[in-house]
Amino acid sequence: MLEVRELSTHFLVRHNPLARFRHPDHLIRAVDGVSFDVSAGEVFGIIGESGSGKTTLARTILRLCKPSSGDVLHHGRSIFAMNASELKRFRRTAQPVFQDADSTLDPRQHVGAILEEPLLIHGIGDAGQRRHRITGMLAQVNLSPSFMQRHPSELSGGQRQRVALARSLLLNPEMLIADEPTSGLDPLVATQVLALMLRLKQEHGLSLILISHDLETVAYASDRIAVMYRGRIVELAAGDDFSERAAHPYTRFLLGVEMRLPDFPLLEGVHEHGHETGQGCPYVASCPHHLHDCHHIIPQLRETSQGHFTACHAVTRQ
Repeated sequence: MLEVRELSTHFLVRHNPLARFRHPDHLIRAVDGVSFDVSAGEVFGIIGESGSGKTTLARTILRLCKPSSGDVLHHGRSIFAMNASELKRFRRTAQPVFQDADSTLDPRQHVGAILEEPLLIHGIGDAGQRRHRITGMLAQVNLSPSFMQRHPSELSGGQRQRVALARSLLLNPEMLIADEPTSGLDPLVATQVLALMLRLKQEHGLSLILISHDLETVAYASDRIAVMYRGRIVELAAGDDFSERAAHPYTRFLLGVEMRLPDFPLLEGVHEHGHETGQGCPYVASCPHHLHDCHHIIPQLRETSQGHFTACHAVTRQ
């Protein structure tokens, strides 16, 4: 259903001309040659630390960011070649659930108006039909119709996230892209929101791209998991036995079963963008297993066991 092909999104950071002598312009490789497929009805998890490029990847897939190279195909059609009407249809079928519901819910509107807005944009139903659809969707996310008269400031964090989820589902999308949907919530509320999302995914037959830094959450919910580090996918495997089969040193560090080398103290901006030349493995400075090739050749994803792909020179085929 969705195909991501060698997708890259780079940002050039330009400094003040007077400061360029000591701080030259540098390139941020937020997403750097990422490829994967998402099938109908699949839960595809993406994990990584803050700054690994997960959110930029999601925004590029939704065509909220312009890619530097590569492509995203939806049912075989490039989203970057779509005209305005095609893009509007695509955005109805691929809906986001953003990390911070507070920033995506207009504080001046009540919940009813917030939920009605996407229906108005896409010209769905009359006033009575829209109200009926909204109350039905609120019931599905375990909120009563009385919430339609409340403003976001009157809701708890979990309730705001449920409203955001209801807004995304009102257009009957094929796919949800959820970026840290449980971030900032209490553990119990986060569990409830995740369980609700998976139940609605099953009931509506949705595909779900679940983005998080919480490996346990993603491993529990996902059919397949991609691990991102500095803009690249370093491991891709099935979710059912992901923890037992993890092979990449960075993934094993996230799981707490392997240490990483301490980073050298570097000047501002150097550590984050030390591989802006695109040479060598981005994890080489922290990897306890680095080889000579790791400093000069970028490792590509290769199948190290059936259905398990790893980008590491030190991992041998099983």
